[in-house]
Parts: sequence; C-alpha cells; structure tokens
Amino acid sequence: MIKTKTFYLTDTGQIRSHNEDSVTILKNNSEEYLMVVADGMGGHRKGEVASSITVTHLGKRFTESSSIGTKLDALNWLNDNIYEINKEIIDYGEKNENSKGLGTTLVAAIITKEFIIICNIGDSSGYALKNGRLHKVTKPHTLVNLLVDAGNITEEQAKNHPKKNVLMKALGASEKCEVDMFDVDNASEAILLCSDGLTNMLTDEQIEKVLLTEELTIEEKVIKLIKKCNARGGNDNISIAYLVRESGDTK
Repeated sequence: MIKTKTFYLTDTGQIRSHNEDSVTILKNNSEEYLMVVADGMGGHRKGEVASSITVTHLGKRFTESSSIGTKLDALNWLNDNIYEINKEIIDYGEKNENSKGLGTTLVAAIITKEFIIICNIGDSSGYALKNGRLHKVTKPHTLVNLLVDAGNITEEQAKNHPKKNVLMKALGASEKCEVDMFDVDNASEAILLCSDGLTNMLTDEQIEKVLLTEELTIEEKVIKLIKKCNARGGNDNISIAYLVRESGDTK
C-alpha cells in the first residue's frame, strides 16, 4: 500500500527583512493533492500580497472541489484559475498606488493516483524524484535562461550573471499569462517544489543528497535544506513543499 506524506516550510533567510513567499500543500476528499509555491515581488511589501493571493485562490478552489477529475480537467482547472489569479493581481496593482511592480512566480503540482502535473511561471522550480535520482521538471523564465538556450552564454556563466534574477514571465506582469505545463511520470516517488531561495544556494546534486538521506524524516530533510541555504548566506526567502509516496513503513 502506498502512503503519502507531505511537509512544507518557508523561511525568511538571513538577508531579507520579511518573507514574500507563500507555500501550501492541500488534500481533498478524493485523496488528491495540490502543492503550491509562490515567490512574490514588488515594493512596499506587496510581494507577499501577490503570493498570498495566488496560494489562497488555488487553495480555496481546490478544497471546494470534491475531485480534480481527469488529467485534461486538471490542466483546464489550472489554466482557468491561474488566469483568474493573474487578473486579480493586476487589478490589485491598479487599485493600490503603492503596488507598482506587484507580481509573483508560481510553481504548482497536482498529484492523483492516476497522474501528476506540474506547472510553472517564473523561476520557482519543480522536481520529481524517481529511482533515487532527482530530475528537474521546470525551466526558469529568466533572461539568463533565454541567453543559455540561444547559445549566447554557457550554464556556468549563467550562475553568476549580473542579470540572473531578471524574470521574463510572472503572474501580474502582463494581461497575457503563459504557464508551462508538464506531465510527470506517475511512478515518481516524490515531488519537490521550491522558490529560488533554495536553488540559488544549493545545486541539484546537493538537494538530491539530502533527499536521499534515509535516516531523516521528510520534515528533517526540508529543515536541513533550509539550514544549508542559511549557512551559505541565505540571501533570499526559502520555501519548500515536499510530497513523498512511500511503500511500507519507511520514514
């Protein structure tokens, strides 16, 4: 029998004065799961408004539904709700003069017995763990990633590029909202979603090593990842949502 365990946590980090990330994991009556990480941006502490709007909206809609339905239903559900969230964030910015630049990244996952979908906009990341290997599912919507894809710079140059945090897409950035959708292998043993506060501090290999530490519970793994980020400087808010499907009585 497959057991599902979940844990999520957000941390302000060592540099920022407040936390603009929002994160949640929810389960509905059909034993389906929604995971969401949103990394807000904008002046006057409005980043947390945008990320909170995103997580609250998706969470409310998810818990209101008895089932997410088929894979196609889930894709349409995500698209429809993300469109509504984008409009809500833009409307908020227009009604509040001090909210210029209000926006947020989003990475979300829907996990059912039949399928797994991950979607993203911005530079928050989604991973799947399968057969003891961590696979990055999403691609960041950043200027630097566009330059890498075009062959203008190498991945090594991208790591320390002065414009590595410039986003090409985000919720609230424009009326047109294009979200990437990924059909993830349903045999995946775990799903990890995170803000760039994790991926800017730790490599995928370092993240994988912690997740594969058998003596740690899933709570301890998430906490250890955040502690490692802070030990390296913690220059951003760090948010992690982690879901594990387990066989038997493992931790």
